[in-house]
Amino acid sequence: MTNLYVLLMVLAGAAVAAQIGINAQLRAAAGSALWATNISFAVSMLAGLAVAGVAAALGRVTFPDQALWRAPWWVWIGGLGGAMYVLFAILLTRRLGIAVLSAAGILGQLVASLVIDHYGWLGAPVQRLSATRVLGAVLLTIGAALVRWR
Repeated sequence: MTNLYVLLMVLAGAAVAAQIGINAQLRAAAGSALWATNISFAVSMLAGLAVAGVAAALGRVTFPDQALWRAPWWVWIGGLGGAMYVLFAILLTRRLGIAVLSAAGILGQLVASLVIDHYGWLGAPVQRLSATRVLGAVLLTIGAALVRWR
């Protein structure tokens, strides 16, 4: 089952690569990176609401638990990272290209993820750094550099 989950994330990653190109064209059509960013998130929100509506109609999801309102303040700002990513991707696609932009974004995600895992921040289960994990990050860094040098 884990392989299926990895495959699903590979497909989601491929969708993000396509989204970068689509959003760059949206910027050109809208005449503004900020408008393109907001349009992209509005479409995402509408899609999410539609899926939630169908899931609710099928009895697969209910309204959020009341505990949501007692959750730490920082649970509400998770979307800021996505907004920053989408805005920077829209602004930098023409300068970097989709492959370099994606490689740099993935490298940032991996490094931050290793630190978060190591310390168990944000409620993540602790997974300490190991030589193998560090080697994976080094290899990804080398891969990102190789993608950069055409």
